[in-house]
Amino acid sequence: MDTPLSTIAVVGLGTMGTGIADVLVRAGREVIGIDISDTAAAQAVAALEASTARAVARERITEEERQDVLARFRTFSDLQAAAEADLVIEVVPESYEAKQEVFRALDGIVRPGTIVATGTNALSVTRLAADSAHPERVLGLHFFTPVQAMKLVEVVSSVLTDPRAVEAVTRLALDLGKEPVAVGDRAGFIADGLLFGYLNQAAAMYEAKYASREDIDAAMKLGCGLPMGPLALLDLIGVDTARTVLEAMYADSHDRLHAPAPILKQLSEAGLTGRKSGRGFYTYEAPGSGEVVRDALTPLGSAAAAGGREVRSVGVAGSGTMASGIAEVFAKAGYQVVLAARSQEKADTAKARIAKSLARSVDKGRMTGEARDATLALITPAGTLDAFADVDLALEAVAEDLEIKQELFARLDKICKPGAVLATTTSSLPVVACARATSRPQDVIGMHFFNPAPAMKLVEIVRTVLTGDDVHATVREVTTKIRKHPVDCGDRAGFIVNALLFPYLNNAIKMVQEHYATLDDIDAAMKLGGGYPMGPFELLDVVGLDVSLAIEQVLHREFRDPGLAPAPLLEHLVAAGCLGRKTGRGFREYARR
Repeated sequence: MDTPLSTIAVVGLGTMGTGIADVLVRAGREVIGIDISDTAAAQAVAALEASTARAVARERITEEERQDVLARFRTFSDLQAAAEADLVIEVVPESYEAKQEVFRALDGIVRPGTIVATGTNALSVTRLAADSAHPERVLGLHFFTPVQAMKLVEVVSSVLTDPRAVEAVTRLALDLGKEPVAVGDRAGFIADGLLFGYLNQAAAMYEAKYASREDIDAAMKLGCGLPMGPLALLDLIGVDTARTVLEAMYADSHDRLHAPAPILKQLSEAGLTGRKSGRGFYTYEAPGSGEVVRDALTPLGSAAAAGGREVRSVGVAGSGTMASGIAEVFAKAGYQVVLAARSQEKADTAKARIAKSLARSVDKGRMTGEARDATLALITPAGTLDAFADVDLALEAVAEDLEIKQELFARLDKICKPGAVLATTTSSLPVVACARATSRPQDVIGMHFFNPAPAMKLVEIVRTVLTGDDVHATVREVTTKIRKHPVDCGDRAGFIVNALLFPYLNNAIKMVQEHYATLDDIDAAMKLGGGYPMGPFELLDVVGLDVSLAIEQVLHREFRDPGLAPAPLLEHLVAAGCLGRKTGRGFREYARR
């Protein structure tokens, strides 16, 4: 185990195995590719030839270097070829039987000091090691696809693993330009342990017909900055693979959030496994293609629904960041805006905040001085809601307190003209409770903007069971006119984004609470392995731990699932006044401004 890992065997030349072989040979290692399928081996060689040819074309390597790389990759159909390897990485199908067969065979082939790594992302490394004649040399080496691009490698130790083996593969990962994270042996490890619970909840949300596949995916991309929506990602990973991972996670955790959504079984058993089969949650141009094509579930064009109401003027109630951001958005789109606060002074301060925001846009060349002046001229600050008497759309962005919102809606009911649409920007409270505070619940709807409103493209349109069709059509049309992306969802806790985001954040807290991984390792894993713009603890500290706890509590009360109960560590930090960046301390400490 102390020898350099210069000759490495990769067993299984599917997409992952081929990617691992690619990065190894480019890093100067001799690579023995092994697959019982001659076709798979040929495809692996062809893939390496193609990727190195592109590198030559882009002048990243010379043709001579390319030939050296290709010469270091040899393929075989017999496991005996691994005899000379210093390290064997198996990436055969995700089943104990398949992997154990490889491990037992390797016992009679490789040297006692050879390290044997499994590429599993869900199965127990300890169980695989226990079947080996040399369990001390067995560990997990979990790469992420596409291997060439993704920086994260999870190095997984069992209680039997020799620390020297861990040290050797960690050095290898660093040599490959990867970011190794050391983790213990539990299903899903860090990245998949957090990712697959979220994917499973998205599948269940779709199966319940709460929202369309397009709206779920758009919500998570636009609302959270994710590179792919969850259902598209399930198709890329493979619906059958995701089901296998979740089965292993559920067997380990017994958390209902990990119990595979029934639709995953239905699609898997029908052979609709995602991109590789040409159809999963979406339909693709051909098996293996990433090109989505229309099918029976594809919505028709984005033409606005007929029967909406005319909206020329908008009232925004509130004086905080969200209220001023929303007022800015509407004014930029050419609407007359009344910005009402509890006093004229607060309303003037909110307009001044908008003026600063627009000035920054001018400084950055995003708008002209004339456009800034025209936008500001459309905003009228007011110290009372009485100024909403003639608006066509009244939208509240006040404190996230149901009693306060209900009182405000009762006042809007008396002030606003008949036919005015009344909207709430709540992110977690029941919209219907606001509606019932009025004599016209059919005119009430949710418009959940995301912060900062001028930059974030998503608006969740929340219909209650009482919302009129014409009100829904009006708000969708208006949302498009202000250059935002509307997604439809029903009136239940969390809507789309928060219902999927906050259980993921809560599970990350539980990982730290259970001493499974550190804050830094979890944040790094989700950014490097999942493509998240921020790690969960960075995000929690930005959102505010008190806000996060409140949303978790709402979700837990609504769905009654024990897995949604807020992590005690979150509750303790909030009780201690450690609320994140705004107090200078949350999960991390921050310099006081």
